[in-house]
Amino acid sequence: MALVRAARSSLRRSGGAIGNYASERNIFCEGISPLRHHVPVFEKAVTGFNSSYIPSTQMINQLSFGNRGMKFTPQYQFPHAEAQTVGGSDSKNERSSYPGLEATKQGEKPRVVVLGSGWAACRFLKGIDTTMYDVVCIAPRNHMVFTPLLASTCVGTLEFRSVAEPVTQIQKALAKDPNSYFFLASCTGVDADKHEVYCETVGDRGVSHEHYRFKVAYDKLVIASGAEPLTFGIKGVEEHAFFLREVQNAQEIRKKLLMNLMVSETPGISEEEKERLLHCVVIGGGPTGVEFSGELSDFIMRDVRERYAHVKNYIHVTLIEANEILSSFDVGLREYATKHLTKVGVRLVHGVVKEVHPDKIVLSDGSDVPYGLLVWSTGVGPSKFIKSLDIPKSPGGRIGIDEWLRVPSVEDVFAIGDCAGFLEQTGKPVLPALAQVAERQGKYLVKLFTDIGKQNGGKALSAKDITPGDPFVYKHLGSMATVGRYKALVDLRQAKGEKGVSLAGFMSWFIWRSAYLTRVISWRNRFYVAMNWGTTLIFGRDNTKIG
Repeated sequence: MALVRAARSSLRRSGGAIGNYASERNIFCEGISPLRHHVPVFEKAVTGFNSSYIPSTQMINQLSFGNRGMKFTPQYQFPHAEAQTVGGSDSKNERSSYPGLEATKQGEKPRVVVLGSGWAACRFLKGIDTTMYDVVCIAPRNHMVFTPLLASTCVGTLEFRSVAEPVTQIQKALAKDPNSYFFLASCTGVDADKHEVYCETVGDRGVSHEHYRFKVAYDKLVIASGAEPLTFGIKGVEEHAFFLREVQNAQEIRKKLLMNLMVSETPGISEEEKERLLHCVVIGGGPTGVEFSGELSDFIMRDVRERYAHVKNYIHVTLIEANEILSSFDVGLREYATKHLTKVGVRLVHGVVKEVHPDKIVLSDGSDVPYGLLVWSTGVGPSKFIKSLDIPKSPGGRIGIDEWLRVPSVEDVFAIGDCAGFLEQTGKPVLPALAQVAERQGKYLVKLFTDIGKQNGGKALSAKDITPGDPFVYKHLGSMATVGRYKALVDLRQAKGEKGVSLAGFMSWFIWRSAYLTRVISWRNRFYVAMNWGTTLIFGRDNTKIG
């Protein structure tokens, strides 16, 4: 292990950290303690978010990366900067001794720290002027996921690399500039008084990995850490259901689906067990749940019937929704989706899940639904990290922001994406957790930071008297969803209840594919997606189980 330090002398801001460091185990903890300090501070830091700065001093003693402005140096040269190994709560004195990036000096570019690698964070990173700012991105994954096409990877329509774009390709300065970095780690706390974030390194699940703590000083902080799937505290969901938010989720779903298909062909498996193993249940009738159900039905009708002929009559899909599917879409489009899904073999059930067991779910009416694969897609809510921040929240528990995406209760802190929502006093509604909202906020914040930088407000505490310009205004561009078998829905209304263009059928499917192909971030991934669609059309989906 190696101690990572910035290769420059430290310049520490005055002021003490008031927040404490505590790990929260309950993802659905309730209540946010009110502000009760005269100094703005974030409290109760938790491990829900990540970076890649690895400050340790025992494995790598001699490596030097001078061209990046960082060095891995033997510990004995810096006895006061000993690596922090995770193991309990840290006092504010211990936090202050973390190794890391110290405050920027006079004459250096201001440093912007971005927490997250989702739609909002990556749109901001893509547009930020790196001649004006140094950028540090801290996130638990090193890539952005193109979520609209994620469901297609679960059944082999697309390969996983087609929907993942490395952060260092989106913003090349993170890999090349001497004072810009990407850190694969969790943000565990923020001290707004000292302008520092505290982080903890992460590793792959199931792989032994020693965690270390470090700090990064910032001039401007952008919190874009996203949200977590909502489980409503239902027993068994986290243990037995699959979510569909990350590439890793899609990989797990694909492995489980193929494994169940192969196991069901084993001699001695009872008819009842085959029915259970090949029953795919989707909870949640939003766009993600509907699109995944449509992809599954396509996979069953074209690929399973050809390649798993012995069990083709056992596999079926059930979509369970408490209200109406695609509730944000036009009524006519919802009716079309219902009829089409039913036609292609998806069973629609109105019900509320009460409990989840390893091989069945229990509905509120007492009925049992056996399953072999359970995918949970009921929306998102604030993460443990967001809940831990002792700052005013918007309705729903997100970070409260003003019309300029600033966190009003603290200085030099901004929040965008699914983790942020307008405060009630702004008079604006909390925007939906959509990719287009996050992307638009990231783009707006780029312009705001450019204006601030041009007025010499990039450094910490230097933008108080700067006029921010026009506030952020969101205009909805419409919604799209595929329902399988070359059919899709396109709803171009700007808001629910308003009039607008609504399309359904093959032409909508063509629009859906064309729109998303152009929205894929890089030309490399556009090529991957187009090639995957072509090979799937000609040769069928890949049903190889690897791992």
